[in-house]
Amino acid sequence: MSYVGPDFDPPQPRRPRRRPLTVAVAALVPGALLGWLVYAAVGGSGGGSEEAVGTPTASTSSSAPTTNSTSSGAPATDDAKPSPTPTTSAPAASGPLKGKVVVIDPGHNPNNFQHTADINKKVNIGTGWKECDTTGTSTNSGYTEAKFTLDVAHRLRTLLEQQGATVKLTQDGDRTYGPCIDERAKIGNKAHADAVVSIHADGAGAGQRGFHVILPGKVKAGAANTGPIVTSSADLGERIAGNFVRVTGSAPSNYVGDGTGLVTRKDLGGLNLSTVPKVFIECGNMRDSKDAALLTSGAWRQKAARGISEGIVSFLRG
Repeated sequence: MSYVGPDFDPPQPRRPRRRPLTVAVAALVPGALLGWLVYAAVGGSGGGSEEAVGTPTASTSSSAPTTNSTSSGAPATDDAKPSPTPTTSAPAASGPLKGKVVVIDPGHNPNNFQHTADINKKVNIGTGWKECDTTGTSTNSGYTEAKFTLDVAHRLRTLLEQQGATVKLTQDGDRTYGPCIDERAKIGNKAHADAVVSIHADGAGAGQRGFHVILPGKVKAGAANTGPIVTSSADLGERIAGNFVRVTGSAPSNYVGDGTGLVTRKDLGGLNLSTVPKVFIECGNMRDSKDAALLTSGAWRQKAARGISEGIVSFLRG
């Protein structure tokens, strides 16, 4: 999502990582690195992310994305009605994740572009003020990020429920806009979630490809205090990244993360205000034609959901 927005400010200068993680993500899951190398051998290239550190932004939060996508597998959410509460699944009767609560945060909202005044209102993220939400990005053919995130969220919810988890969505296309980034964090906190994943897709320049997982940095300011969740969130993110490589065959971003598929940020309200383990994932770059071909494929979105799901399952089962 390459735009100036609540959780996606202009790129920040690169900083040295705390520890060497170059494709250490793959080492977390046997076979992940091999999957990446096989992918590269058959012509794949690295990833993409609108969160890109050092990447110019390509659009702004006030631009209105096209919402009449014709891609297969994209949910019809344009006629969504408002709802004050997140969608919650019924607890599964059995499974390895019975008793676990997972919150899925589908980035943006298909209706945000119709409510620019509302989503541009500022909310406090502890370290400062940011817009409530943004419209998100889209492919060049008009398949919106908001539709992509909902589709992957629905697939991910099904997979996690099959494992016995109780799953909540921060929004299901059932609200007029938002929720705001501070409310998204509160939904996970109030649910006492064992894991929260915010799903996104990037809007970087053509040729910038691949996925990356965003981890919370250590922040203590105002209502933000990530110290207690930094380590657990890093564990969650590393497991998701490793499984995402293995299941999708996608390589880590070729423009942020130094090839690790992991980026640490201290300026994202959705992470700063979380009191439970939480990460963001940018699944690919919607503005690159090769990545867009994947993101608009229902079969690939199923793989993306499975990669994220298996990372969550690995984290929750220890």
